[in-house]
Amino acid sequence: MISPGPARPSPVRVPPAAAPAAPGAGTLLRLLRDGRPRTRSELAGVTGLARSTVTQRVDALLAAGLIGPAGEAASTGGRPPTTFAFVPSARVVLAADLGATKARVALTDMAGQVLAESRADLDVARGPEPVLDWLVARGDDLLDRAGRRRADVLGVGIGLPGPVEHSTGRAVNPPIMPGWDGFDVPGYVGERFAGPVLVDNDVNIMALGEHFACWAEASHLMFVKVATGIGCGIISDGGVYRGAKGAAGDMGHIQVPHGAGHPCRCGNTGCLEAVASGAAIAAELTGQGVEARTALDVVDLARSGSVAALQSLRQAGRDIGEVLAASVNMLNPSIIVIGGSLALAGDHLLAGVREVIYQRSLPLATEDLRIVSSRMGERAGVIGAAVMVLDYGLSPERVDVLVSG
Repeated sequence: MISPGPARPSPVRVPPAAAPAAPGAGTLLRLLRDGRPRTRSELAGVTGLARSTVTQRVDALLAAGLIGPAGEAASTGGRPPTTFAFVPSARVVLAADLGATKARVALTDMAGQVLAESRADLDVARGPEPVLDWLVARGDDLLDRAGRRRADVLGVGIGLPGPVEHSTGRAVNPPIMPGWDGFDVPGYVGERFAGPVLVDNDVNIMALGEHFACWAEASHLMFVKVATGIGCGIISDGGVYRGAKGAAGDMGHIQVPHGAGHPCRCGNTGCLEAVASGAAIAAELTGQGVEARTALDVVDLARSGSVAALQSLRQAGRDIGEVLAASVNMLNPSIIVIGGSLALAGDHLLAGVREVIYQRSLPLATEDLRIVSSRMGERAGVIGAAVMVLDYGLSPERVDVLVSG
C-alpha cells in the first residue's frame, strides 16, 4: 500500500499589488521648486499624467498661491503655451536657533531667503515658557516687519542646545536646560502659529543650514560645533542622520585619552567637552593666570595674540581630531565643517583637527576629505531650522493636504 505522504498545503492567494497612486499636486510642486518654469505639457511628459490631470493639479497649486504664471514658452504653432513656476513668497517660515545664552530668530521665504531676523542675549535656563513666549513675541514682530500674518506661516523650526527626540520635539534630560525635560515645545508654540512646529538639536540644524547654503553637492557631511559645549550634526545621503532616538552625533561626551580626572557636566570624567570646549579652555587659562570666563573670551585672547590661548586652541583641535578620526573611518564624510564660537578664533583650532585626522584616519577615507571652517557662521542655525520646515512642509504628501484645504 502506498503511503499518501504529507498533506500538501493549500495554495496561498496573493492579492494583486495595488497600483501606485498617481502623482499629486505635491509631486508637481517638487519638480517646480528647482526654479525652472514649465508648461503643462512638460509636466505631463515628466510625470506621465494625462494633460487633463496635470491641469487639475496645476489649478490646485495656483489656487493655493504656491505657483504662478511665469510667461509664455516658445510657440510650436498656434498660441504660445503658458509656463508655471514656484512662488517662494507664498508662505513664510519662522526659524529659531536657541543657544545656551543667545538666541536668533529669522523669517524666511520658501526658498530659504531671510526676510527679517532678530538676535538677543537669552538664557535658556530661564525655562521653556519664558523663552518660548519670547520666541513667539519676536516671531510676531518679524511678521509685522515683513508685512505678513500668522496665517502665512508654513511652519516653525526650532533648534535647542540639548538632546532632542525629533519625533516628539521634546528635549530629553538636557544638562543646561532646567525645566525643559519632556516639555511639549511643538504643542506650546503650535497654539500660536499655523503649520507644524519641528524641533531638533541645535547642531543638527546648523549642519542642515551649512549643507543647504554651501555644500549642497556633498551627500555626506559632518558639522562640528565647538562652543560652550561640543556637538556634531551628521548629513548622510543628503539628510540628517539622527539615530534611533535622536542622539547621534553627541561626540562631546566621548572619552579622550588624556582627559582622565576632568569632570564633565554629564556626570562622567574625561569627556571631550571637559577638555576641549570653550568653557574648558577658559577654565584652563584662568588656572594659568590668564583671565577668561567664556568661549568668546578665549576668542578675544587668541585674536590679541595670547600664546597660552593659541596653544590651548591648537591642543583642543587635536583632541577633537582624535574623536573625529574614528568618525571619519566609520562614516567616511566628504566634508567636515568646524563651526561654533571657538571657530572664530582663526585657524589654530582647525589646524589641530586636521593634524590628527590626516595622521590617524585611513588614506582612502581622507583621500578627498575637506576640513573647513563654517561659511554660514552664526546664521547656519536659523537657515537649517527653516530648511527642516521646508523639507517637511513642502513634501508631496503635505502639499497634497495643503491644496486640498
